Amino acid sequence: MLTSLLIVIYIAFISLGLPDSILGSAWPVMQIDLGVPSSYAGIVTMIISAMTVLSSVLSDRITKRFGTGRVTSVSVLMTALALLGFSLSNHFWQLCVIAVPYGLGAGAIDAALNNFVALHYSSRHMSWLHMCWGIGAFTGPIVMGQILTHGYTWSRGYLVISVIQFVISVIVIASLPLWSKVSKSDSSDSSAGSEEEGPKKALSIRQTLTLPGAAFIFTAFLAYSGVEQTSILWASSFISEARGVSPEQAATYGSLFTIGITIGRFLSGVVSDRFGDRNMIRIGSGVIAFSILLIFLPASPVFAGAGLVLAGIGCGPVYPSIIHSTPVNFGAENSQAVIGMQMAFAYVGSTFAPPIFGLIAQHISISLFPAYLLFFLILLVVFTERLNKLVSRS
Repeated sequence: MLTSLLIVIYIAFISLGLPDSILGSAWPVMQIDLGVPSSYAGIVTMIISAMTVLSSVLSDRITKRFGTGRVTSVSVLMTALALLGFSLSNHFWQLCVIAVPYGLGAGAIDAALNNFVALHYSSRHMSWLHMCWGIGAFTGPIVMGQILTHGYTWSRGYLVISVIQFVISVIVIASLPLWSKVSKSDSSDSSAGSEEEGPKKALSIRQTLTLPGAAFIFTAFLAYSGVEQTSILWASSFISEARGVSPEQAATYGSLFTIGITIGRFLSGVVSDRFGDRNMIRIGSGVIAFSILLIFLPASPVFAGAGLVLAGIGCGPVYPSIIHSTPVNFGAENSQAVIGMQMAFAYVGSTFAPPIFGLIAQHISISLFPAYLLFFLILLVVFTERLNKLVSRS
């Protein structure tokens, strides 16, 4: 039963990643059709991220009332309807309105499934859960790129993705009896967690923010999201404008980062127990640094493409390793509160980092894309290492 449900959860997380990167891959064409500046993509992502933060904050209350299965089913359906709305839009303001339900649905899936897997499955499934997000995230731009290459509009691309989401929604709804059985059984499997392991009393926001080292890891999480989300949104535009690739081909290039992150998360699930969370974060950061060097090279776009793949591979272990190391760094009694706040800071990074770069690209140069990534990478390395030193001394 747990295995059958795990397959459904993986599919649901694919649905979470599927639409996440298609805006970036389609935007070089969309902005022309909609008649808006390139930086306007950041407005859409800000709305989506803001709604994701809101639904994540409310997810605990909503999930306890309705159950993870129902929340996931409704959320996938909401994203499917939102993508259908995107495909029917012909004005920028319509995208902004439809971004609201899309963000609400995406945040609810993310928070509910992360919590459910943490309670009922072993830690390696957390890495592979996020790998499934990567599968969706690199499939989306490939689908969009192929549709644009064959002469169809970006609206057709969103329509195809929405149909896939509707199919996944049906699968999740059909699995509702499994969710109920798992919740009622409170499985005694050794890989499953117990809700009673959490703290007796929840920490307040102020108490969480003032934990020793908390500011370090929250800043690091924000920085990581800056690297990831800026790459997802602006890689295609950078390849197109700074390396002279056609917008149609650039849409496919945009999938390279998410291909890399999927590979990185698969490998992380395989080897993280051997190397440990700290070393996985260090290895990932080192790979990202080398990838930025390749993207910097003003030569063939092949180097930039290879850099995007390596950047994704480097990002792969960072997110799950930071989450997995939380009980060690802050204590099991505080980990739930800290992880919740980490996700909030991640969404803050997702909300503001891409549109800020959009303004830089519009008013200065999109060629600063690799330098922007390097800035956030330095923040990530500095603050994770400061936390490591603090924990080692305690």
